[in-house]
Amino acid sequence: MSSNVQELLSPYPVISVNNVSKIYKLYEKNTDRLVEAVVPMKGKRHKEFYALKNLSLTINKGECIGILGKNGAGKSTLLKMITGVLKPSEGDILVNGKIAALLELGAGFNPELTGLENIYFNGRIMGFSKDEMDLRMDDILSFADIDDFIHQPVKTYSSGMFARLAFAVAINVDPDILIIDEALSVGDVAFQTKCFRRINEFIDQGKTIIFVTHSMDTILKYCNRAAVIHNGENVAEGTPKEMVDVYKKILVNLYDISEELKVNKQTSLTKAGEWKKSFSVNKTLLEYGDKLAEIIDFGIFDLEGIPASKIISDEPIVIKMKVRFHTKLDQPIFAFTVKDLKGNEICGTNTMFENVLTPDIKPGEEIIVTFTQSFKLQSGYYTLSLGCTGFQNDELVVYHRLYDVLSFEASIFKNIVGLYDLESQIQLFKNE
Repeated sequence: MSSNVQELLSPYPVISVNNVSKIYKLYEKNTDRLVEAVVPMKGKRHKEFYALKNLSLTINKGECIGILGKNGAGKSTLLKMITGVLKPSEGDILVNGKIAALLELGAGFNPELTGLENIYFNGRIMGFSKDEMDLRMDDILSFADIDDFIHQPVKTYSSGMFARLAFAVAINVDPDILIIDEALSVGDVAFQTKCFRRINEFIDQGKTIIFVTHSMDTILKYCNRAAVIHNGENVAEGTPKEMVDVYKKILVNLYDISEELKVNKQTSLTKAGEWKKSFSVNKTLLEYGDKLAEIIDFGIFDLEGIPASKIISDEPIVIKMKVRFHTKLDQPIFAFTVKDLKGNEICGTNTMFENVLTPDIKPGEEIIVTFTQSFKLQSGYYTLSLGCTGFQNDELVVYHRLYDVLSFEASIFKNIVGLYDLESQIQLFKNE
């Protein structure tokens, strides 16, 4: 964080969420709802679902805070209550400042109105007159860059056009607090770059920004603090790096809320034979080979042995596979490959390329193979393929291959071009 941004951070809160709960009544049948309303003496006929439970969170002026959590954790419910779309069932929320929010795609837009009409409509909601919105119109249209579609009903817009118009309106009404709930994930790369450049300008101006996203690299790149919400509770707050680590543990169910989210050693899934249970294994993977050697278990882990379906690009990870041999084989070769979602091979290696001499294996023996390295990959989704091969009479024989056996998400917290970080070292010299 730059020094001028640090100076703009203020110790007083612009948002205070105090012991907030949001409770929904769930009925098994519609008639139960009617009976409960008409004949209350028959007792409660619903179950209570806590979308949020006794949640507290304080956000100070000038902070850029990220909120992480699985689908259904309560993130969007919290934001809707901060913006006043929903009311808490219990607790209270205090907001000091004007909010502009990009909640979910199309929120705040009337689908029957044109883009232009929706600009005025959103301005009116935020308390601006038509004349005041007229003064902002050129900046909004320039940033949205959707040409003549501005005169078409927004129900005809693509998701990208929705995002363009919504963000253009949000940043040009001079908000004190900007809330972004996954809305930028639908835009193209050029538009996202333009958005994040403007977000950096907001940060430099000391405005408060709240990101709610599954994108760990967004949290790591832009936020100075983060919080993790799980099952409607604020379970942890801290630095972005610390909270990304907590979030990764939650994703693989290695947490214990009662003991402050420390790893639950009793339910650890890192024992051989249980690795793949921690991952969503591709049910349509391509598998072939004579299975004289068989890959029976696999996974991706951090250095603490915790399963990792989301990785940070500059942190070491460990790819493991366990191979069972059904016959005697001489010097088998173990390999992995990483592909992008289009099927392009990005990187990979094997024991032969790395000059690792493997032993001769007897029938019934099992070998655990580990590859430890960092992937300097661009943020995105990738697939992992595994293989065990060998040479017999100078011919390569495939014992077992698992193509695209599982997927993982990589996040990098620096801007790079292309798929891989070149880690360039740059120097400038003044020519005198």
